Amino acid sequence: MLASAALVAFAPTTDLDRAQAFYGDTLGLALASRDAFACSFDAQGTTLRVILVDSLTPAPWTVLGWTVPDVHATVRALAGRGVACTRYDGMGQDDDGVWTAPSGDQVAWFPDPDGNTLSVTQARPA
Repeated sequence: MLASAALVAFAPTTDLDRAQAFYGDTLGLALASRDAFACSFDAQGTTLRVILVDSLTPAPWTVLGWTVPDVHATVRALAGRGVACTRYDGMGQDDDGVWTAPSGDQVAWFPDPDGNTLSVTQARPA
């Protein structure tokens, strides 16, 4: 039923100006629209709607993630924009904060300004 419908992703924020700066300026997503309720971004053809909420408790898991060709280059570029990877005890992350999964995929996590967990993943080489 929904297999051919476009997906819209949602993330909460308590500050639209701060969210617009982070998702737009820091992460480089194109702002598609903004109103009093949300900022919408074009995330490679998927709409990301960052919605204004009165308060939030960030989920303890990843809410948004991107597949990237080079996770280390991406993490270093994010660090250059002031975004630090989250380190988890016992995960064995490398110096850049990248974890290698048993599958060989490499993942790094980072928070948005509201504490939502975001990630970048590089698939293991074929």
